[in-house]
Amino acid sequence: MKLKSLVTVIAIIFVFTFCNASCSNDNQRVPRQNNENGNNNNSTKMKITIGTTVFTATLYDNPSAAALKAMLPLTVNMTELNSNEKYYDFPSALPANASIGGNLKTGDLALYGNNVLVLFYKTFNTSYSYTKLGYIDNPAGLAAAVGDGNVIVKFENN
Repeated sequence: MKLKSLVTVIAIIFVFTFCNASCSNDNQRVPRQNNENGNNNNSTKMKITIGTTVFTATLYDNPSAAALKAMLPLTVNMTELNSNEKYYDFPSALPANASIGGNLKTGDLALYGNNVLVLFYKTFNTSYSYTKLGYIDNPAGLAAAVGDGNVIVKFENN
């Protein structure tokens, strides 16, 4: 009986430890209103202006997003790529902790490599790796705002 109880306790500890180590993904956003840790307590709001359209975005609580926030306000000319994203090359590197993209959503803001800021304006699946920075809270109208060419985008504290 003691052996059965010991095996049960060891199994519970193993399952708890395994799930703690592998069941969390610090860069995943589920659902959209939550940040990477499952709450909004550590999130930061940012304003993104494209032409006359203003969006509110939530930045994740991670070193990459903090580095972006430290650069604000920031106005950049973002280049069109693949009819689903706009990007800007920073002159210097930001902290990065990339993971495979998977399902990217309209309004996701990410870092490709350690110096390319990417704003996705269409939802799609990818095998490329990104460091997730945040997301536009309500991306309705984002594709129309960014248009089909390069675009000037202003990022600032909200």
